[in-house]
Amino acid sequence: MKTDIEIAHNCQTRPIVDIAQKLNIELQDLELYGNDKAKIHYDFIKRTQNNPHGKLILVTAMSPTPVGEGKTTISIGLSDGLTKLNQSTIATLREPSLGPVFGMKGGATGGGYAQVIPMEEINLHFTGDLHAISAANNLIAAMLDNHIFQGNILNIDPRTITWKRVLDMNDRQLRHILDGLGGKTNGTPREDSFDITVASEIMAILCLAKDIVDLKTRIGNIVLAYTFEGEPVRAHEINCQGAATALLKNAFKPNLVQTLEGTPVFIHGGPFANIAHGCNSIVATKLALTLADYVVTEAGFGADLGAEKFLDIKCHQANIQPDACVVVATLRALKYHGGVAKNELDNANIDAIQKGIDNLLRHLDNLKNVYGLPTIVAINPFPSDTPSELALVHQLCLQQGVQTIVCNAWEKGGDGAINLAKAVIELCKQPVECRFAYQYQQPIANKIVELSQKIYRCPKVNFTKKALDKMKLFEKQGFGDLPICVAKTPYSFSSDASLLGAPKDATLEVIDLELRAGAGFIVVLTASVLTMPGLPKKPAAEQIDIDKNGKITGLF
Repeated sequence: MKTDIEIAHNCQTRPIVDIAQKLNIELQDLELYGNDKAKIHYDFIKRTQNNPHGKLILVTAMSPTPVGEGKTTISIGLSDGLTKLNQSTIATLREPSLGPVFGMKGGATGGGYAQVIPMEEINLHFTGDLHAISAANNLIAAMLDNHIFQGNILNIDPRTITWKRVLDMNDRQLRHILDGLGGKTNGTPREDSFDITVASEIMAILCLAKDIVDLKTRIGNIVLAYTFEGEPVRAHEINCQGAATALLKNAFKPNLVQTLEGTPVFIHGGPFANIAHGCNSIVATKLALTLADYVVTEAGFGADLGAEKFLDIKCHQANIQPDACVVVATLRALKYHGGVAKNELDNANIDAIQKGIDNLLRHLDNLKNVYGLPTIVAINPFPSDTPSELALVHQLCLQQGVQTIVCNAWEKGGDGAINLAKAVIELCKQPVECRFAYQYQQPIANKIVELSQKIYRCPKVNFTKKALDKMKLFEKQGFGDLPICVAKTPYSFSSDASLLGAPKDATLEVIDLELRAGAGFIVVLTASVLTMPGLPKKPAAEQIDIDKNGKITGLF
């Protein structure tokens, strides 16, 4: 089969103005980026915000293997399948980061015949949103250090600075650095570090802000450091919120592109699915809901992370709810959670699937019975899958009242997703009583314990003294009612990556907390989280090239 980029290059791209007309978006409401990309003007978003909403479909997954299970491919295929059934459909997805593109994981535009195009431009610079986020983040950092250098009127303790500079690249050399060296005129020497752009709080804020005024307010509320007296210093105190928001003026507008089959797609925002909430922007999702009968979106990692944050943070703050949930599973992941080594996942193994199914069933139970969502399983197939293995998964899920559909969008595009699309349409007819895992207005520790017991099924939570001290501090400072954003391994329900399947007696280890006052949540760290990844031994960048005609090869 052709590579993803070969398939994309052989596709006839439709003018983006034609894609926009499917949504009744006229040329004057677009900001064109060439012939195949566009942003949507603010005026159009305001004019449509009171339109009736379509159905929202969340695509999530079981706990993945290290190579992922294909949520984006299934999301795109489902969107094309719904379009083939003559349903007005938009997919709303996250923007890729250059770090993973040049590293090991790859891009975020789907695969095979279920892709978003132009895939190489989306995976590289796209419309410049991530560069704008980097610039806004680093402007704040520069103004903070300049305030200290120019007399430090706010009495900021440089040892307490929590605001880091960012770069949209995997560069482990920048994880721990010394800066401000070279003498008095070059700043204040201190230990420092860089994050990757998608881990910036600016990215999380862009995706949670309701409008440009809310965006500026949230940026102003960011806690950058603390005074020598221990009081938080917010961004508005150094008067940087206006300039930072100005840099984000265009980045805040949703991006319109298309699938290989011409289904409209909004790709906008891409916060880390661990240190942040891992969903595309509220603005793009709500706009899509006003323009189409069906909106397909996804959330990062498995349902215990991505779907939980989508529901308890994004939906709660945006006042929206899914009408149906699709859980992506692979037989490879089921075997992995049944104890099979990664190099043996292509071998038929009924016993391993029988063991590993507990992981999938727990996710289904959470979505149905904790959150109250109509749910279906989409099997992303591999050539090594056997009929008997697929039949077993279908049988075991059916016993829990959940239908399974094999979705072959990777090989057949929308045609391979029609059965899933039909099932999702029926699923959206069921009543929904969307609930949340916890209420915001309670002590931070209670929220963590409640989430741990309900979703992770970890009956005990251990808090380090550092974590307990942070809870007291945040509650004293008035941040106790914020939602929590748990950073933990995606490979296990617990905080221990080695505990695969569906562990029952695990303990959630909480080692630290971090405040994201602008984004409006508290990060709960259950392990050390790398916010600046490194490149693998053989980076994907080694395979990427460009010829004399400007044609890119080797991207995927």
